[in-house]
Amino acid sequence: MTLTQLAVSYRQAADDLRHRIQYVQELPAGTEAEAIAKAERLRLLEAMRRDVRDVAVICERYYDRSYHRNQRYSI
Repeated sequence: MTLTQLAVSYRQAADDLRHRIQYVQELPAGTEAEAIAKAERLRLLEAMRRDVRDVAVICERYYDRSYHRNQRYSI
């Protein structure tokens, strides 16, 4: 599997997470505890989506010399 192919699968995963976020946003929160749990779930899903999207960009542009890698993912 090439990095370009891997980037496509990461993009698909990010899209799946976006749909999941929309689904969770539409769920009603009956109690205060449910509202807190929903907010926490959305925060985690957004973080996951951001990370997956960032890794997709890194994979897409790995061989591009002009691309400066994200320091967050540097070793």
